[in-house]
Amino acid sequence: MTTESAAQTADIEAIHRVVAAVEASQQAKDPDAFLSLFHPDALWTTGGGKVLIGLDAISAFTREVLPGASWDGRVSYTVTHVQFLRPDVAAVKVSQVYHSADGPGDEGVPTYVMTKQDDGRWLLTVCQNTQVQKA
Repeated sequence: MTTESAAQTADIEAIHRVVAAVEASQQAKDPDAFLSLFHPDALWTTGGGKVLIGLDAISAFTREVLPGASWDGRVSYTVTHVQFLRPDVAAVKVSQVYHSADGPGDEGVPTYVMTKQDDGRWLLTVCQNTQVQKA
């Protein structure tokens, strides 16, 4: 069994805060808050398979779709696993659920590769959104 160092515990808490900020920005449909979480050279593959390379492409897409999104704005993001690939790089598995008045709706299982910056911030660097197919 491995034990976490105090630094690793702090990094895991910081990663959880980034995912919470993703949730908050999605609920608020706030492109600026969402985009502030990305590394400038980020790579993002949307749930629909659209590949976006770099913050400019991610920004253009986000500013087009997020403010007018048709869901009611309630979405939850829960970190389900953090695996450090090295001390400044983490693979993060997330459970994403859109909620409606009828209960849970569409689900996703994003994977985020996050990198720790020189200033200590963790940023989304490579993201793959995967929609859960309903049976």
